[in-house]
Amino acid sequence: MSQLPIFEVAGSALHAQSVRINTVASNLANADSIASSPEAVYRPVEPVFQARALNGDPALNTVEIGGVIHSEAAPIKRYQPGHPMADAEGYVYAPDVDPVAQMVNLISASRGYQANVEVLNTAKELALATLSMGR
Repeated sequence: MSQLPIFEVAGSALHAQSVRINTVASNLANADSIASSPEAVYRPVEPVFQARALNGDPALNTVEIGGVIHSEAAPIKRYQPGHPMADAEGYVYAPDVDPVAQMVNLISASRGYQANVEVLNTAKELALATLSMGR
């Protein structure tokens, strides 16, 4: 018996949401980091999702990670001449990470993950019920 498509679809969604949660965690962990030059500053990351037809069937799509991109937003320039990491002009550079937007993204990813866990649990229960019909 081949694998049921629902398990592959929900499994790919779990993986995608897990990557999304990890990128949010990385962005939040580095939100307060600073650098002495704009080139050295942390660049926030975000996954890019792509739909892929499952077994050539356009009615069933899985999701895959097309890549993780770095933000092109300019770093935040702060004048702190006394800071040990300040450049020659007294500036330090911080990443352009919006913690509120990151938390919204985290909540959305968490709910998506939980919804797909429920899909898997329901599919498992239905498969077991189907198997027990012949008893």
